[in-house]
Formats: sequence, C-alpha cells, structure tokens
Amino acid sequence: MSQPPRSAPHSQRSFVSLLASVLGVLALFVALLGCNTVPRGRMSVDDVTVRGAKKIDDGDVKDKIATTESEKLLGLFRGLIYEYSVFDWNVLQRDLARVEAFYRSKGYYEAHARAGRVHVKNDRHVRVEIIVEEGKPVLLRSVRIEGLEDLPKDLADIARRSAEDTLSVGAPFEEESFEMALGAVRRALSDRGYAYAKVENDATVDIVRHEVDVVLTVTPGEPCIFGPVTIEGLGDLPEAPVRRALDLEPGATYSEAELDSAQQALLDLGVFASVDITPDLPAPSPDRSARGALERVVPVKVKLEPSRLRTIRAGGGVELDALKSDVHGIFGWEHRNFFGGLRTFSVRFKPGVVLYPLRINNIEAPNRLLPEERLRIDFRQPGFIEARTNAFIRPEFNVQALMLDPNPPPNQRVIGYAEARNGIGVDRTYRRLYGAISHNLQVAYPFAYVGERDPTLGTLFISYPELITSLDFRDNRVHPRKGFYLLNTLQVAGGPFGGQADDVKVQPDLRAYVSVSKGIVFAVRGSVGLLFPRNYGEQVRRRLSEFELSKARTRDYQLTFFRGFFSGGPTSNRGYPLRGVGPHDVVPFISPDAEIQRLGTACGNGIDCRTPTGGFTLWEASAEFRFKITGPLSAATFCDASDVSPRTTDIRLNRPHLSCGAGGRYDTPVGPVRLDIGYRIPGMQVIGGLPPDERRPETFPLGIPIAVSLGIGEAY
Repeated sequence: MSQPPRSAPHSQRSFVSLLASVLGVLALFVALLGCNTVPRGRMSVDDVTVRGAKKIDDGDVKDKIATTESEKLLGLFRGLIYEYSVFDWNVLQRDLARVEAFYRSKGYYEAHARAGRVHVKNDRHVRVEIIVEEGKPVLLRSVRIEGLEDLPKDLADIARRSAEDTLSVGAPFEEESFEMALGAVRRALSDRGYAYAKVENDATVDIVRHEVDVVLTVTPGEPCIFGPVTIEGLGDLPEAPVRRALDLEPGATYSEAELDSAQQALLDLGVFASVDITPDLPAPSPDRSARGALERVVPVKVKLEPSRLRTIRAGGGVELDALKSDVHGIFGWEHRNFFGGLRTFSVRFKPGVVLYPLRINNIEAPNRLLPEERLRIDFRQPGFIEARTNAFIRPEFNVQALMLDPNPPPNQRVIGYAEARNGIGVDRTYRRLYGAISHNLQVAYPFAYVGERDPTLGTLFISYPELITSLDFRDNRVHPRKGFYLLNTLQVAGGPFGGQADDVKVQPDLRAYVSVSKGIVFAVRGSVGLLFPRNYGEQVRRRLSEFELSKARTRDYQLTFFRGFFSGGPTSNRGYPLRGVGPHDVVPFISPDAEIQRLGTACGNGIDCRTPTGGFTLWEASAEFRFKITGPLSAATFCDASDVSPRTTDIRLNRPHLSCGAGGRYDTPVGPVRLDIGYRIPGMQVIGGLPPDERRPETFPLGIPIAVSLGIGEAY
C-alpha cells in the first residue's frame, strides 16, 4: 500500500537552510565571474540571420563568418560569463565574401551574398541580416579514373568503389568530397601494398550547363613490403613485448592500415604517453632501370615516449543522495611493467562508513556508522595467445550495506553483503571493434548491520560467462561531439556453469552524438535489457498478496536483486534516485519482524514498507543538449525516460517515468565532474495513475519531485 511521505518539520528547516546556502554560493560564483558590458561607442550583435539559404543549412553558413551573435548563459542571459560580440562594418563586408566562397565550395558557383543589412535596435544593440541568392548548383556529371590498367582487377575495383562512395554522380559538386575522393583512392592502394601510390585530380566545369566532369589519375608505383622495424625511446622497458604488440613482420605486404593498428595497439598497453610510427619511404628513382628491391622494401621507425610506470593514488570524498550518505577514502597503486613483460597490476581500495540514517531528504545527525569497503585487483597480461589479445584476472572483495529505501521505517533492519567476485578472461581491440569474453564467479554472504539477519537468508553462488562487444565511432571518448557507440552485454548463468541462478541476460545500448554548432552537442541514448530466468522469479512475477516467510520467497528476491534490472540514478533516469524506477514489494529479509506479523498497521502512518525488487525487462531512453560555457565549465539540459517490468519481454511504454532537468559540468583530468537535477514531469510517470506494484517516489522535504545526482564523467 502506498502512502504519502511522513512530514519532517526539522528536516524542512534544515533543507531550506541548505538550499539558501547553495543559492548563496551560486550567486557569489556569478558575481565573481562578473557581468560584461558593451564597450562604449560600440554595439552588440544580438542576432544574425541568413535569408535565402534553402539548399545549404543557415547554421553551416553562420559557422563560416566572423560576425556572430553574443552568446547567452544557458541560452537565457547575455553578458554573464560570455563577453558581448561587437559589431564591425568591415568584418561584415568580409563575411559576404566568405559566404560566397563557402557556397562555391558546396558547388554553387553563381551564389551571391547580395547584402548585409543591419537593424539598429538601440544605441547598444543591433540585428544583422545576410541576404543570399544561391543560384543553380553545379552537378557532378561523370567520374573517370585513369591509371588502374596495370593493377590486379580486384584492387582496381576497390579503388573505383572508393571514389564512387565519395563522389555521387548527379549531386552538387563539393570541393571537400573532391579532395576526399583523392585520399580515399590513395588509401585504398596504400593499404594493399602500394606505398608510393599518387593520385591527382582534375575537374572540367561547364558553367553554362551547370555540370562538371572529374578525372582522377592514379600512379600506383611498385608494390612494397615491410622492411626492418627500428624502435627508439624504450629506455629500460623490454623490447620483445613491444614488437609482439606491433605485429609488423618484415616481408609482409605494406599497409597503412596495419601501421595505424600497430600504433593503437601500443597505446592500448597503457605504458606509452605517445607513439609515432613512420614509414621510411626513400624518394623514387627517376631512372626506371634503377628501381629494384631496395625501393620496394619500406623500413619502419617507431618512436616511443614512456609514461610513468608506477602510480600511487590517495584521496577521499563524501556521498550524499536519497538513499544514503557516506564518507570514504580512495587508495590505489598501479604498476605498468609488473615483473617485466609490460604486464599491468593495479590495486584499488575504497574504505568508508555510511552515516545512517542521514540522507539528502533526511537531514539529521547519524546514530550509527556502517563500515563498508571495496577492494579490487586487476592483472593484465598483454600478448596472450596472439600478439594483440590480452588476458585479465579481476578479483574483488566488497562489504556494503543494502540501502534500498529512501524513507525507511524507524525499526527497519539494514542488511549487508560480504561479496567475493572474480572475473578471468581475454579481450581484444580490432580497429573500432572491442570484444571481451570472461567467466565470472560471485559469492555473496548476507549479514545484518541493524537488527537480526533473517533466518531464510543464505549465501548466494552465481556463475556465468559474459561476452561484451562494442563498436566505437565517436570522435572522442571523453568529450564526444559526433559519431555513435554501440555496446552489448550477454550473460548465461547456471546450467553447465553451476551456481544458483539459471538465466540468460542480454542488454544492447546505443548512443549517438551530433554537433549542432561549435559549442552545442546533441546526445541521445537508448537501451533495452532482457532477462530470462529459468529457476527463479516466480514470486516476483506473481506478486503474492500474502506476506509469508519462506526460503523459496527469499531466494527469489535475492537472485532477482543480484541478477535483475534496475533504473534510476546519475547514469540512468536522473529524476529518480538509484534503483527508483520499477517494481516495489515488501521484501521479507528487509522488513522487520514486527511488520511481518502486523503488516497493515506497521506500514501505515505515512510509511510505505516496499522496496525495489528488480525486474526482468528494462528500457531506457535519454536525450540531452550539452553547452560549452567557458574554459572547463559546461552545462546540459536533458530528458530521461525508463521503465522496469517484473515480467519477461514486457516493454511498457505507458510507464515512461519521464524526467527533465539541467546540470553543470566541470572538466578535470579524469573526466567532467557532473551535477544534475532531474524533475519528474507530472502526469508522465505512469499513464493513468500509479499502479499497485509501484511506490510513489520520495520528494524533497519541500515536496518538490526532483532528484539530485553527482558523478564523474558524462551520463553517457
């Protein structure tokens, strides 16, 4: 049964004081940054409009000119943080020439930037209009490639397709595509042995008919092979594992793609700060009779700059969210040449204490300290089985409190788990494709932090192989501006692998990024999770109304908690706390004994005893705009939606749990520190009203349906 949250006058006063302090700090921050003003005697550009741009996006045109609009903080306020963009007549006149040059590069040879109009709003602000007449585009009529006659037919066909994939007959003739075709044909040949391949391009433009004919002339040169590989800058590092990772065999067919792959393989070792691989191409002899085997052999030079091999980390932090607050330390040690061979060995230890029951929506002095710790060891062996396959072993030992309820009853027991895990497997990167396969063993022993441990609780053994694959076409892993990233996780537990859980679990995840303008990126994410349990989950699916103590019921909820899906939190649905989206139920091993005997009375008076149980079908969707502010500061506005169902293959779009909000980011060497505030949109949580299998989300003491999350790195 779901009831409104309990009133907490003292918490409200504390929260109001906290909110006032935060707003005061923000006001001081803005004051320190200062407000900019329009220089005396000058005018600010408030708006730039391009009229007449039909075939070319006006945003692309504005990106090419120097007259720009004065930027707004969060798209609302001018003069805060950003300086005003000052209007200059001379710059505007040069911009007209820039617009015409840009149109010519896109195939519009008759385009004219006819006028630059300036509308004076007052003595300090103007609007600028640029009037464009695009004219007819010059279309690509034909593409001809010469010089491929002496090449093998399959290679000649590949070169032709490389040009045709870049230059589309019948499309406007773009200079960028023209140059890209030259590079694509040359790369098609240099990836297949022709290190000296040259490609020249020529275009004949018929202005009257608005058509152009393109001719690419190829000089392939002689086929080449790799010669000796020399390595510089190793210092005290061993040479053998570096050569193994390079995987460049003298006598093999020359390939620029192999050189790129070798460079990435060395960087993936994590030992080198920079890697420069250069083919030593001697100048071709003008005397054809002097050309011979010496010219066909291409030596390779590798210049390396090692990074620091040993690293010690020490630090700490605090966590305050809707579920708990804690204070913790962080200690780590890493060696990137452990016992030689460029093996990596790292240890990370995170001890801490939970300040119970202090939470962001329950500001009161803690009366218990719940110790926690996370210990992880990571060992990697490069060059396992073959040159670029790595083996890894990742044992862990964790002790943590099971904090699920943002508003627990006063006598609720707090369960903890001492958990030992180990993953052993191999991984490999091939260009933009990554794959890892491993076997994982998980042992979880339950105990009680507060109260007594439920007698039906037992130790869990879970064993499963896992296959992780990803395809990464992002331009940058930390700050992507364009491209996409596809990730998939597949696990098969139980059966011949043993353990108490028998299931199949799969979750694909797609992320895409579009650069809207110089300082704005649009990012989207979508994910679906499917779990097919074979020997548990019946209690969760049936949602029995009676409250009974049994090992079968407890085992069902235990396994679903460890294997099921949850949604909500800083990397999921940001309008909800961690695990806040999805089915809730009275879980036997969490609810206190008094409530087991008299559930109806104990769970009234504003107390909802239900906690997240996890589910078997998940969907999540997110979209956000990311804005660059200045230096390391940036901001984002977002909308997230998600749902978790207690049934298999049950995607419920009528339960969007929609939340929207905004946040700020501060860039650091380990990624952006991110603060997000998500607001749950009224009426868009569950269409038709809250169902009996969900619990009403907790609110801040002022009754605001929001969640605050803090993390490192972008949400996706």
